[in-house]
Amino acid sequence: METLDPRTVLGAYAVGVFPMADDRHADSVYWVEPRSRAILPIDGFRVSRSLRKTIARDRFRVTADTAFERMIQLCAESAEDRPETWINSGIERAFVTLHRMGFAHAIECWEGDELVGGLYGLALGRAFFGESMVSRRTDASKVALAWLVARLKVGGFTLLDCQFQTSHLASLGAVEIDRKDYCALLAGALDGTIGSSGVVSASSAAGDFFALDRLPAASPPDSDVVSAPVAGHDIVQLLVQTS
Repeated sequence: METLDPRTVLGAYAVGVFPMADDRHADSVYWVEPRSRAILPIDGFRVSRSLRKTIARDRFRVTADTAFERMIQLCAESAEDRPETWINSGIERAFVTLHRMGFAHAIECWEGDELVGGLYGLALGRAFFGESMVSRRTDASKVALAWLVARLKVGGFTLLDCQFQTSHLASLGAVEIDRKDYCALLAGALDGTIGSSGVVSASSAAGDFFALDRLPAASPPDSDVVSAPVAGHDIVQLLVQTS
């Protein structure tokens, strides 16, 4: 199994390249730089009326970085609607290490103690690179994405990279741009976080993935489930606000 150096992975993302595998059991990875890139403008997330209700009711308990390894494993599992995935063991190990280094993050959706959906990705500078999302219950991945967008908005991020466009992502506001425009957005999002030698460094210019957790706790809605530190109705308000 090919070993991926986490620092090499960070350097690749910094220039718009990311790793994929042919399938879950592949021994190697290949590097991808799409000619067209899907991004989701952070102020352009589309919250349908039904999704607003689902979020505001706190149908799922939503957490961040409480079960990263379980989340990436769930994303890597085959399912009836997705028999093969591109996350092999090498990518999984590299991202677990990147999580421990503070770069990779997950948003998890729970029903009781059961992990039923969510997403994971990589934060670098003011960019977040969405890697994979999964639903084991209706709308779980949409709710996770909504919480992610709200978190990025509060944390000062400027770019949410979705890699490849899909009809599902397009319905939520994702747009497709060419490589040149993407690289310009990426350079702006990474300004001040990449040293002259290409080494990623901690900087006040980076987005704050955990800023949402420091918001004052709101009064809970009329619901049996409350997502700390803010509730679903607060997430809806954050998403519909304009910058």
